[in-house]
Amino acid sequence: MSKRLQGKIAFVTGAGSGIGEATAMRFAEEGALVVLCGRRAEPLEGVREKILAEGGRAEVAVADVSDENAYVTALQDTARRHGGLDILVNNAMAYTWGGIDGLSTADWHANFATTVDGTFWGTRTAMQLMKDKGGSIVNIASICGLFGTASMAGYSAAKAAVINFSRAAASEGAARNIRCNVIIPGVVDTPATAGMLGDAKTRTNTEKVIPMRRVGLPRELANAILFLASDEASYVTGASLAVDGGRGSDLYTVLD
Repeated sequence: MSKRLQGKIAFVTGAGSGIGEATAMRFAEEGALVVLCGRRAEPLEGVREKILAEGGRAEVAVADVSDENAYVTALQDTARRHGGLDILVNNAMAYTWGGIDGLSTADWHANFATTVDGTFWGTRTAMQLMKDKGGSIVNIASICGLFGTASMAGYSAAKAAVINFSRAAASEGAARNIRCNVIIPGVVDTPATAGMLGDAKTRTNTEKVIPMRRVGLPRELANAILFLASDEASYVTGASLAVDGGRGSDLYTVLD
């Protein structure tokens, strides 16, 4: 049986850990050549070594997604070296904490530089590179982008922007067979959430308001991303898929 991404060229941002790492590894398992993008070489090289050890193919592209020239150049170099780009996953993100009344303009803007601007630059470039044969773009949002989260107003607004931007990109790309979809994670056990889930009481309280009574695993998100990236989702575009243990459908769960 052929692998689902055999012969595909995939580019994954934020690939050094968490959801990005898990996605890159799943893509490689399914036959893709995966380009691992992030700001720091060391964690990317670690993921690359894991993929190579399992017989997969991976390369490293060190680039800050909030830097337009660096990110666009990395995508263009990938397409030039490999004859095109088939899949882009815009997973890199950044966030700041703080109540609205004390949030500085700089901190507000910091939420958008990677999450919104980077997603726009990546999607625009991918659509240019994919125009001749089509492809799949998967943008990673957050449940915060649907319902908002106290002390994370900037992050919530940025992820909401990703969802609606992706719908517009799907509409524009459809006629050229360029699909654009969104994954909406709930709480996932990653380095980014380690502080929030750092003690047993906080983790237990978090799990109580999730209908499945547990946080998600990066590989569970990666499996959903894999589906949308693959030809199995060939008639799916403009979709927003929540992978959140039911949290978005049960907002008013009462603590036990």
